[in-house]
Amino acid sequence: MTQNPQQFPEKTFFIQGQTGKLECLAGHPTNTEEDRKTLGIICHPHPLFGGTMHNKVTHMIEKAFRELGLHTVRFNFRGVGESEGEFDNGIGETDDVLTIHQWLKEILPEYDIWLAGFSFGSYTALRACLEIQPQQFLTIAPPVERYDYSDLAIPDCPWLVIQGEDDDVVTPKAVYDYINALEPRPQLITFKAGHFFHKRLIDLKGAIKNGILRQLPEQENIKEV
Repeated sequence: MTQNPQQFPEKTFFIQGQTGKLECLAGHPTNTEEDRKTLGIICHPHPLFGGTMHNKVTHMIEKAFRELGLHTVRFNFRGVGESEGEFDNGIGETDDVLTIHQWLKEILPEYDIWLAGFSFGSYTALRACLEIQPQQFLTIAPPVERYDYSDLAIPDCPWLVIQGEDDDVVTPKAVYDYINALEPRPQLITFKAGHFFHKRLIDLKGAIKNGILRQLPEQENIKEV
């Protein structure tokens, strides 16, 4: 059954998108005493290469966010899993991100929004960023060679980019060149890892948490790992 925008759900739910229902998965802060009153939207990698909301990197973002005190929403882009519609090369998928955001602001309008994406998901997240205006932005392995980033607005909020130095899908140098040309320049964290951070997922989670905490004002009960 499609979830009505009345309360933040517990697990899997559906909301109405532009091309049909979108399959979503909710998460809650690991420690409810550290609830930041913040919602994290997390975008998965390329659907035509097996990307879903259950991708391990996407899940690790979600886990890091929950440990930081966030409620989270992962979701399947149109045409993935039980989400209806067809792949739209990032255009329609951006609309999916905006649909999730609109729904969240309807049910919890007083909450802040953090926005994150991995690979293709980072491209759709950046396309949606200007309208969403998140308080924190995270991109992992942004595919700057595969999509046109030249006309995409730079977020006003703190922006963390994480890139594996041994990435064989996204060329690390292309990412570094893109970031170095931006003003203001995002915070960049790199370490030895491939595109999917195989055997480095725990390190990825730590990089997310520590990188974001360095960008945030101090808050009681939330300490750097």
